[in-house]
Amino acid sequence: MKIPYGKQHITEEDIEAVVKTLKSDFLTQGPAVSDFEEAFSKVVGSKYAVAFNNATAALHLSYKILNRDSLKKVFVTPITFASSSNCVLFENGIVEFVDIDPLTYNIDINLMEEKLRKNPTDYQGMIIVDFAGLPLNTEAFRKLADKYNLWIIEDACHAIGGSYRNSKNEIIKCGSGIYSDLTVFSFHPVKHVATGEGGMVTTNNEEVYRHLMNLRSHGIQRDEKLFLEASHGGWYHEMQELGYNYRMPDINASLGSSQIKRINSNIEKRSSIAMKYKDSFKNLPITFQKYNEENVFNAYHLFVIETDNRKILYEFLKERSVYTQVHYLPVYWHPYYQSIGFKKGLCPVAENYYTKCLSIPMFHSMTDLEQGYVVDTIKDFFSSFL
Repeated sequence: MKIPYGKQHITEEDIEAVVKTLKSDFLTQGPAVSDFEEAFSKVVGSKYAVAFNNATAALHLSYKILNRDSLKKVFVTPITFASSSNCVLFENGIVEFVDIDPLTYNIDINLMEEKLRKNPTDYQGMIIVDFAGLPLNTEAFRKLADKYNLWIIEDACHAIGGSYRNSKNEIIKCGSGIYSDLTVFSFHPVKHVATGEGGMVTTNNEEVYRHLMNLRSHGIQRDEKLFLEASHGGWYHEMQELGYNYRMPDINASLGSSQIKRINSNIEKRSSIAMKYKDSFKNLPITFQKYNEENVFNAYHLFVIETDNRKILYEFLKERSVYTQVHYLPVYWHPYYQSIGFKKGLCPVAENYYTKCLSIPMFHSMTDLEQGYVVDTIKDFFSSFL
């Protein structure tokens, strides 16, 4: 039995949806993309959704649009994929890493507020990550952002389907845009919804929505009502700003539309897997994310454990065909970030977390037999080595 830490699940319905697109008149710039965007916005509760060829492109344009002053810093967590902060560097911006909460592994709002109190005018925004699928309390971050005139990009690439209850006991879905200016999602194969590669930005701001639509397609405007000069004819279009080719092909979008129909059952399965893990490991010397489970619904892209025996456990599981992963090396430990001036020791909680964290198999097609094997193998490790 070979068990990966994550994998896609493709059904016959998914295949039929893609084949239908392959037989259609459009493989790109056709109706499948807008159909997927509409379906996605309904799921997360936003007014608008814009699809991209990947989530890195989505992050890049999100920052590009919100960026007010590249000399002002942007808060980012060190425990995330590099794209979360790279998008700032793409536009020659300045990143400031904030340490994580040792219980949730999410960015620590209290440390962020300390930095703002000391230097209230040095910052312009924050990119906050719902790590492993655990939603941040964006209501609290919005309050802080408004106090210091900051914008918020919520990186919810792990958190499709995640939600929490705000101070009014209302359910706030990741991507609804109630408190975040823009929210970014990923459709990488190991995510809840797979398109091969793909990303999405959700927003409730029509002006920002239209700007994203333009920038993802070379900055070209095709709507005659928005032309800057009179149309020359039916062929005419205008490049009104320097944009990019960040479009999602219809092939990918058709797969996404098929997959998103199963989002609720996928999330429920991941939640069930997580609960079984927690119950199975309660007497072992490992820890995992801690949060108020009555008020927060974790989407569980990952199930991360912490152990003082991470390297040995990793190798033990690998020898028995259970494949795990580490999420993540602190971003500023990467050689590139070191080369531009970041030093180790910057975020001690994140660095300590990195020495212990291990993402064990979590995917919505996991069978009871597969999960049982993972649990038994981890228990065997601790009974043999401790």
